[in-house]
This record gives sequence, structure tokens and C-alpha cells, in this order.
Amino acid sequence: MPLTVQSFVVSPFAENTYVLSSQGEAAIVDPGTASRAERQAVEAYLDAAGLTVRHLLLTHGHIDHVFGCAHFAGRYPDAEHGGWQMHPADGPLLANATVQGELFGVRVDPPPPAAHDLAAGDTVALGDVTFRVPWVPGHSPGSVAFYSEADGVLVGGDVLFQGSIGRTDLWQGDLDTLLASIRDHVLTLPDETVVLSGHGPRTTVGAERRTNPFLQDLR
Repeated sequence: MPLTVQSFVVSPFAENTYVLSSQGEAAIVDPGTASRAERQAVEAYLDAAGLTVRHLLLTHGHIDHVFGCAHFAGRYPDAEHGGWQMHPADGPLLANATVQGELFGVRVDPPPPAAHDLAAGDTVALGDVTFRVPWVPGHSPGSVAFYSEADGVLVGGDVLFQGSIGRTDLWQGDLDTLLASIRDHVLTLPDETVVLSGHGPRTTVGAERRTNPFLQDLR
């Protein structure tokens, strides 16, 4: 059974929360769900599809991607490793989620610490799908992506958008590092690879290679 992707546009930040599934197993990726109704919508989809949540995954630790961390960690305690998986370099962001919220004037339920550290080259198994985990810093120090070669899908967080790239003016963001991550870990993928971004519509590697103005020197 191929990978199934369901997206939810949530919160005042219009963030994309993803539910990935295969063979009855699901992963919740980047729970930007800021309201009870948004969290219930994700749960209703999981229940209606008869999915068991195997993984709770974070591409990075900015507040617009972690609003729902506390809720879903409590709702699905049997997820692999017992909670959220993320790169440890973004641990300080997760630990200071409430402070991030104060800076933006929004409330964030304090998320639990990550239960498992992801590192470059790790793999995440979901049903019959295997994701490779590239480390793609620059937007944040611990940004990672989830890439299924067989399905031609990259869940990229806030690294690359349709016609744009992730911002680098937040804590430990760095433009040169981000562009190097895109060059080395995104533009090396086949043109037909679908990129599921943290905000905005899906795109493809080929489309961004040809038209994204931020990548003109990387083509």
C-alpha cells in the first residue's frame, strides 16, 4: 500500500500539520494545531481511517509547529519511543516554546521534552514505507526532513517552499547554512519528488530548481 498523506492547515500561522500513513500505521508530523477544534479534526481523521499512531515526528521546534505537542503526546502514549522525535539541536526551542509564544503574543501549552533524538541518516519505518532523515539546518539548527525514495515524497518542514525558502532571522538561523542544506539534500533528489512544506502548497524539486528565485545560484 502506498504512502497516504493528509494535511491540515492550522493555527494563525497557517501551518501544515501532516498525518502520514501506510498499512494502518500513522505518523503525526509537526502538530501546529493551536485549538481544540483543530486537534479534534486530526483525531477524527485518524479514527475514521482506523489508523494507529506509531510515530510523533517534528521537523523542527518553532512554535507554529509544536502547539499540539503536549496534547498528542498525552493522547497517543504508545507511540514509538514514547513521544516526540526530533533533532537534539532544536531541544532549546522546544524547551522554550512558551517563551516563543510570548514573543508572538500567543499561548503555547508547554510541550514535553523530546523522547527520542533523530540524527542525520536515521530511518523511520511506517507500515511498508521507510523514511530517511536528512539533517537540513539553516532555518533552525536542528531542522530535519523525512524522505521516502520509493514514494517520491519529502516532508521538508520550513526548509523550502513554493517559490521561497525558510526564514533565517530567528534563533540560530543562517542563510548560507540553509542554502547549503537545500543544495546538498533537496536539489540532489529527483525532479519529480513532491515537497510537502510547513506552509503553503506542495511543490516539486524540479519546479523549485527551475523557478525559485532563491535557488538561482544553486541550479
